[in-house]
Amino acid sequence: MAIVLDGDDIGRALKRIAHEIIERNHGLSNVVLLGIPTRGAYLAERIGSFLTQIQESVPVGTLDATLHRDDLRLRPPRPLLPTLIPSSGIEGKDVVLVDDVLYSGRTIRAALDAIGEIGRPRSVQLAVLVDRGHRELPIRADFVGKNIPTSASESVRVHLAELDGKDCVEIVGVS
Repeated sequence: MAIVLDGDDIGRALKRIAHEIIERNHGLSNVVLLGIPTRGAYLAERIGSFLTQIQESVPVGTLDATLHRDDLRLRPPRPLLPTLIPSSGIEGKDVVLVDDVLYSGRTIRAALDAIGEIGRPRSVQLAVLVDRGHRELPIRADFVGKNIPTSASESVRVHLAELDGKDCVEIVGVS
């Protein structure tokens, strides 16, 4: 097990992502953040807090894409988490999806399908804390906290204070 990001590193990465979101969207007037549960939802809240400190508040919600996954039959069932779309909706908005780790791209593909059922945003952007490579689909993040090249035999674990009592990202070898 190797810790690759500590709490301070995570904070700096999220603050940088917040600045990049403002720059890319020429402000925040049309931006909505949607976190993918579980950890992506907490990261979206944190990015939203940084955006408020820097410029202005933005609507933050959650998007559970579980039912849109193409591997549902291959995984054990898990409870659905709430999808909470801000009252301003996503129609015509610049939606920033937030997740903790980008790996194969399948979760993001499912999230794009879920968004399509909710409305038609002007654009969809992707912010991730960690991009570990190994994509199986042509999906890339617009905002990346840290690129961490990994082998297929490793796992990236994100720990957040809200759930785990500490903030860190670690790489664990899978046997």
